[in-house]
Amino acid sequence: MRRRILVGTYVLSAGYYDAYYRRAQQMRALIAQDFRNVFDRGVDSCLRPPSPVRPSRRGRSSPIRSRCTCPNIFTVTANLAGLPAISLPIGRAKGLPLGGQLIGQAFLEDEMIEAAYALERVVPATDEA
Repeated sequence: MRRRILVGTYVLSAGYYDAYYRRAQQMRALIAQDFRNVFDRGVDSCLRPPSPVRPSRRGRSSPIRSRCTCPNIFTVTANLAGLPAISLPIGRAKGLPLGGQLIGQAFLEDEMIEAAYALERVVPATDEA
């Protein structure tokens, strides 16, 4: 966390605004436009994994997890696009919990929450995937 704050401070310092911040804002606009394009095609919400790696058992570290420096990277896109999102349990694999992230349309949080509730009823968190 400290590293993210220090990098953010460095990027916003004099001389780096155009090189980093402006480029980041352009990428943010592209991400938001991609979601708008998907929703304009009639998609109500997107379901995706909240993390690129599955959980490992307590006390054990998988080689993939140890190389994954940002396990929450998939949750950032909703924030960048300014969209509502909710993470929820969607099952288990090898006895470990799996999650899903539901991303909804802007200003339609109630529909996203209804979809999450429906998904929880259809896919119990205790079922093995």
